[in-house]
Amino acid sequence: MTETFFVDGNGARIPARGFGTFQLRGDVCRTAVRAAIETGYRHIDTAAMYGNEAEVGDAIRSSGIARNELFVTTKVWTDDIAEEDLLRSARESLKRLQMEQADLLLIHWPNRTIPLESSIRGLCRARKEGLAKYIGVSNFPTALLERAIRLAAGHGEKLAANQCEYHPRLDQSKVIAACRTHRMAFTSYSPLGRGDLVQHETIRGIAERLRRKPSQVILRWHLQQGVASIPRSSTPAHIAENFDIGGFELPEADMRAISALHAPNGRMVVPSFAPDWD
Repeated sequence: MTETFFVDGNGARIPARGFGTFQLRGDVCRTAVRAAIETGYRHIDTAAMYGNEAEVGDAIRSSGIARNELFVTTKVWTDDIAEEDLLRSARESLKRLQMEQADLLLIHWPNRTIPLESSIRGLCRARKEGLAKYIGVSNFPTALLERAIRLAAGHGEKLAANQCEYHPRLDQSKVIAACRTHRMAFTSYSPLGRGDLVQHETIRGIAERLRRKPSQVILRWHLQQGVASIPRSSTPAHIAENFDIGGFELPEADMRAISALHAPNGRMVVPSFAPDWD
């Protein structure tokens, strides 16, 4: 029996072990998503910008797993988050995925040139119109997150999640705390960082002592914080390793040692249109 872990976000019950699909295309994407589902992943993450929603949908349909057993997240790109554009983008995503509804629809990035009021109004409409079971945001720092939460409340809706870059090199304690205050889930993308973290002596030392892979130690660190993560891989062996983070626990001293690795220059994803980070 596979251990199942969840994070909760204003009614959404999100599998904490998710599979990311950024930069996976074509048959590589189909094969990887199928491998992830066969391994046991039930949370699949994609986005309009990834250009792979059709392949993700193909893999899900051919997996033999009932749609209601999967939690599928997709995102609306930053150029399309004005109200009507957001709704159009969401419908196009569902058409590519060949689904009637996403489990979670996110605004991929905020946009300084598009009023947040318009974006959140569109997001709330997407939920009311049944395009998404739950709604949320991605790459929202605390001040912007607070505004988005207030705006959604004005439409009678609650945001379920905020998806942001997070790994031991990057301190996201403020954003995570804000999510918890508002009973939102926090999902980590790029949870393994640049790849160099698995070579760090602190991580390797813990992994050797616990007889685990360094990547498993890092993903377990996320899990024990009550954070969902969406690592990506195209290699079935690595996909399986990343999923296998049950059956052991990091002592508190190890949790603290891993958290102490954060650095001022730890952020990797800094596009020109990024918001003002915490």
